[in-house]
Amino acid sequence: MSERKVLNKYYPPDFDPSKIPKLKLPKDRQYVVRLMAPFNMRCKTCGEYIYKGKKFNARKETVQNELYLGLPIFRFYIKCTRCLAEITFKTDPENTDYAMEHGATRNFQAEKLIEEEEKKIQQEREDEELNNPMKVLENRTRDSKLEMEVLENLQELKELNQRQAQVDFEGMLDQYKEMERRLREREQEEDERETKEMLERALVKRLRDSDSEDEAEDANDRGRKHTADKPTDILTTDANTGSQGSSSVGVKKQKVESWERSVGGLGEKGALGSLVVRKKPADSASKPAAAAPRQAANTQTAEFSASLLQSSVSHDLQKSF
Repeated sequence: MSERKVLNKYYPPDFDPSKIPKLKLPKDRQYVVRLMAPFNMRCKTCGEYIYKGKKFNARKETVQNELYLGLPIFRFYIKCTRCLAEITFKTDPENTDYAMEHGATRNFQAEKLIEEEEKKIQQEREDEELNNPMKVLENRTRDSKLEMEVLENLQELKELNQRQAQVDFEGMLDQYKEMERRLREREQEEDERETKEMLERALVKRLRDSDSEDEAEDANDRGRKHTADKPTDILTTDANTGSQGSSSVGVKKQKVESWERSVGGLGEKGALGSLVVRKKPADSASKPAAAAPRQAANTQTAEFSASLLQSSVSHDLQKSF
């Protein structure tokens, strides 16, 4: 397999290339080449459109007896992709283009038609100037007028460009950036102000909530204090609330009545006498001398306790009123 890849062939010492017979081929021999359609065309047989750039396996031949400045002209044969009709076109070195010959019509050659029309007009003008000197003068006058108009238009364009060149684009961009910066600062200030207002509202609401909570705690403390006080403290609270009204005298009277029902009147002997239990007199006949000092001591103790009780009751009544 390796010998098939050899590029340098072996030539014997007695090799003579002049002895190799030359192959004589016909001048109109055709070659098969791969090409692309050089322009848009439409088949005359079936009306199929063949677009520029479509690939074909074409047959190529040299056109006999046609040369352009010594350059040969080639002809190509292709087949329609739909009806297989033969289409031919050849090279056009004069116009650096291709020319359609047979089997199809070329589309979208407006530019080529315009160029041909311009060439035709130029040829007619040259023919007229050749035989008519006055026509030459008229054409020159018309050309000079068109040239002046073109120069005026060009001058206007130059002035317009100069006016536009005087515009300071850098300054305009700087002004636009400054305006954007001010706008951003204004928006930032508004955001900060709104945030501050929201924080202030939240702080006020929190203070109100804390005040309400403190008031609720104070009320609970007062309730717990009232429940923990003595039963007689109701008289002081009733006295404080009764003093605020117009019927303070009636409230005091009700308090006295409630106190008398619970404790008893101060002037009644039965109320205070029930608190002190007197000792029954012993037999004076059996021990008169020994019982006399003991009885006197008990009497003094009972009187002292009664006086203390009376003073404490009077002090409480004074505090209540």
